[in-house]
This record gives sequence, C-alpha cells and structure tokens, in this order.
Amino acid sequence: MEMHQVRYFLAVARELNFTRAAEECNVAQPSLTRAIRQLEGELGGDLFRRERPQAQLTELGQRMLPHLRQCYDSAMNARSLAAAIKKGEVGSLRLALSSTIDPGLVTSHVVELGKLFNSLDLKLLRGSASEVLDYLKKGEAELAIAGPIEEEWDRLDRWALFTEGFYLGLTAEHALAQVPTATLDDLRQERLMISTDCESTEGLLALLRAQNFDVTRFHEVSAEPDLFSLLEAGFGVAFVPHSTQGPPCLRRIEIVDMDLQRTVYLYGVAGRQRTAVAGALMKMLRAYDWSSAGGAERASLNAASKSSIAMRLR
Repeated sequence: MEMHQVRYFLAVARELNFTRAAEECNVAQPSLTRAIRQLEGELGGDLFRRERPQAQLTELGQRMLPHLRQCYDSAMNARSLAAAIKKGEVGSLRLALSSTIDPGLVTSHVVELGKLFNSLDLKLLRGSASEVLDYLKKGEAELAIAGPIEEEWDRLDRWALFTEGFYLGLTAEHALAQVPTATLDDLRQERLMISTDCESTEGLLALLRAQNFDVTRFHEVSAEPDLFSLLEAGFGVAFVPHSTQGPPCLRRIEIVDMDLQRTVYLYGVAGRQRTAVAGALMKMLRAYDWSSAGGAERASLNAASKSSIAMRLR
C-alpha cells in the first residue's frame, strides 16, 4: 500500500467522481484509476462501484474510509513534524537533574527555549548522581545538571556552572532560629538529617568526623521533599545547598566555621550528536553569569540569615 494510493482513494471518496478527483490530485485520470485498482488488489475487493455520473463507495470502501483517512492524516502529521524538526521549529529536551538541584535554577532558561521553538516537549528526569549518569549513558537524557559525579566514564563531558556553600535549615521554633549565625559546636547535641542522594554527603560526614562529631546519630532520607517535611516538623536540622529554596517557613542559619562547598556541573556525552534544543540550552547555561548571582546570594545571607536564599535567574 502506497500513500499516494490512499490519497487518491480519499479524493475519490470526497468527490465521488474519478475525473474531478484526478484534477484535485493533479494527476492524469488513468494514473489515478490504476492506483485505485492496485489499492483494491491490496485490500482484496472493490472500493467503488463505477457508476455514472458518480462513483459510489462499496461496503468495503465505507469500512476502509475512516481507517485510511486516519492512516493518511497520521502520515501527513509525521511528515510535517519531521520537516519542522529539521528546520529547528520544534524539538524535545531530555534533561536530568540530580535530586539536590532546585528545578528553579533552569526554569527561566527552559521558558526562553519555549520562545525559540514553537513547540517544545520537555522530559525532566530526577535521581541520584549515579542515576543521572545512567540516564546519560542510556541516552534517556541529553544533558544533566548535578554536583560532582565520582563514577568514571570516559565519554562524560562536564562544565562547571557555579560553586556554592550550605546553610543550616531548621524550624522557626528551634532555639538557633533566633540567632543570625552559629558554629559547629552549637550543633553537637542536634540530630542531623542527611540526604543519601546528595553528592556532598560524604564530604559533610568527613568534615564532621574531623570535628569529633558522632556521625552515627543522624536521620537518613532519600528524597528532598521528605527532608523538608521532617525539618518543618522539627525532627532535626540539615545542611542545605544555598541554591535550594526550601519551604519559606524554614529558617536559614549560616555556620561560620564550616567550609563545605559543592560545585554544580552541566554534563553531556562526548561525541553524541545533540538536538538543536539541547545545543541552545547548553549555550544558555554556559553563558549565564552564575558567579555573580552566587556572590550576591552569599552577601545577602551574611547580612541577614533570615532572608530568602534564592538563585535569581535573568
């Protein structure tokens, strides 16, 4: 079955006249008639009764009409979509974010992409650092944003976006919520909550061990929403990256004697052809002035620990 045969069939079904259908399709009537005969041979029966002055659909033709119309429309839609993708008018973005990356960091960039491409399909994947790497390996994601990925892979490309510190998140009813800053000694009796998906967890625990903290006394969570829910309930305290918004009801305290930072990277796969959408996003993220945004954010944190800590995007 050829698509031009289906097109000719639909034209005859509309016009109920072979001559007018041939004119509509801009072909000679013998060519159109021959194509309809070939289609009837494929389907095993007559589609039209050749009557004058009009042709009539047979029962087989009536049954085949909605199916062939759907087949033709799907083929035309696929052809239009392929042409639009080739021209760069539409596209899809498959982006992976580690669990500790605030989606707000890329929201404005995705909105800008929507202005560049008339139709943009977004697939946003979340997971731990190892899961993010797996998304890239399998081709389920074209780009990813995460902290340091320790696992070695020779095809992994990465570009540093920004480096940030951590604040102490706790409930407003906590005693430390009334002070602008705190020290590690102030936390010795606190129950710490850690995220098992955070790329900086091992570094945090090593830092606390060096300060003789009992790191066996902590709550372990694997999902950031669960972490914030427990913080809101006053179940403990947690170190949270500066770029993570968190619920507005939480207090954010600066720990003055803790030097814990992480670098957030944009990841891609070396040698793999990228779509126009992924290429545009990569240029946006790499060209954005992350350092100035992070610097302003840290200055605001030092001035008032209760202020909202947000990484503002252009």
